[in-house]
Amino acid sequence: MDIKDKSYYGHTRPEMLPFIPKDAKRILEIGCGQATFSVQLLEDRINVEVWGVEPDKSAAKVASTRLFKVLTGVLDDTINDLPNNYFDVIIMNDVLEHLYYPWEDLKKLKNKLVKNGITVSSIPNIRYSKNIFKLIFKKDWKYTESGILDNTHFRFFTKKSIKRLHKDCGLSIQKIKGINITKSFLYFPYALIVNILMLFTQTDMFFMQYATVAKKEG
Repeated sequence: MDIKDKSYYGHTRPEMLPFIPKDAKRILEIGCGQATFSVQLLEDRINVEVWGVEPDKSAAKVASTRLFKVLTGVLDDTINDLPNNYFDVIIMNDVLEHLYYPWEDLKKLKNKLVKNGITVSSIPNIRYSKNIFKLIFKKDWKYTESGILDNTHFRFFTKKSIKRLHKDCGLSIQKIKGINITKSFLYFPYALIVNILMLFTQTDMFFMQYATVAKKEG
């Protein structure tokens, strides 16, 4: 995965912090970047061990100075170096869409969780109003350098397929919530009009991403 915008590695993602349990002691972040998100988990917690996996060498080097342990490399190359039945929480902020086979990786990551451990993920929503508007009215599906149609994304998800992905991998959804609602003067009214006409059955159009908490089954 080649990220041209290096600010990507320093995102704080404050909207994802409430989904991380306060009592989690062993935490793993996949695609941790410079650990800007994970390091926030150390601020109000005691005796917490936070690990990271990061493919970008320069970002991983920074993260290694901030976290308990950081593995440098893509998930497929590092997953066997992660201990089984060890982590309370595994975090994947905008990661699953970058994987060739996210369902296979989720199954493997489930084995790294303790009993009743959880995964916390942020996943782009392909039914976001901007995408639907451009597909219907501009008849276009144009890849970009960032956003939902980022040209490094291999997989695309809706709320329904996010639920199915986790269920198929033996993970029970505990919470799924739309985040980063559109504030566009064009796309918000468009989503609102569609929902009025369809009796508010299409509210997923308002959200750029979905935050999901899923528990290990068995």
